[in-house]
Amino acid sequence: MASNFVRTGKKIVAIGRNYAAHAKELGNKPPKEPFFFLKPTSSYLPSGGKLEIPRGIIAHHEVELGLVIGKTGRDIPAAQADSYVAGYTLAVDMTARNLQNKVRKAGLPWSSAKGFDTFTPIGGWIPKEEIADPHNLRLTLAINNKIKQDGSTGDMIFNIPQLIEHVSSIMTLEEGDLLLTGTPEGVGPVEPGDSVLCALKDAQGKELLKLEFDAIQREQGYQFVPDSE
Repeated sequence: MASNFVRTGKKIVAIGRNYAAHAKELGNKPPKEPFFFLKPTSSYLPSGGKLEIPRGIIAHHEVELGLVIGKTGRDIPAAQADSYVAGYTLAVDMTARNLQNKVRKAGLPWSSAKGFDTFTPIGGWIPKEEIADPHNLRLTLAINNKIKQDGSTGDMIFNIPQLIEHVSSIMTLEEGDLLLTGTPEGVGPVEPGDSVLCALKDAQGKELLKLEFDAIQREQGYQFVPDSE
């Protein structure tokens, strides 16, 4: 079942630069067509867990609305896209920003910067029928009770049907796959010792989902070493 997507889903498809203000804050131009990358499902971190930040890594938060695919599809027209959505979730696309900048400069893929264990904190599940309009939701993220991101899904450059149409024209979407729809402006660092609280609210301000986690230092595994000048 799609509601068990964290255990059964095969891939996480993450849309980049889908909010103009976020693209601008990182010095990027808004894309002319949807742009995406993949994250491993091994990066899922259930709400209440511990985000592990590798040594030397500057880890940035990016709160996002996630949609869960309910049935397998390929070359899905935007007009039919809604029938492939099973439900929604709240997620954070954690990004090793200094590592991402290093590999981007070298023209290399982002997999390492996006794919660390625990780098996709994930909330609960909301059936599609309980969301009247996924393009009229509020995403917030607070660190130690201070709001850092507060945006509306109405500000997406490409809406959900357009995203599904584009991604499925390139790769088959399968039941349980997660599509992350982009992040609003306000991204910034999460450091060991921080407590992070995210919320998804409807147009009336009713809280639909909550996601919370604490950050800790990862003592083993990868260590970032900057390029020598």
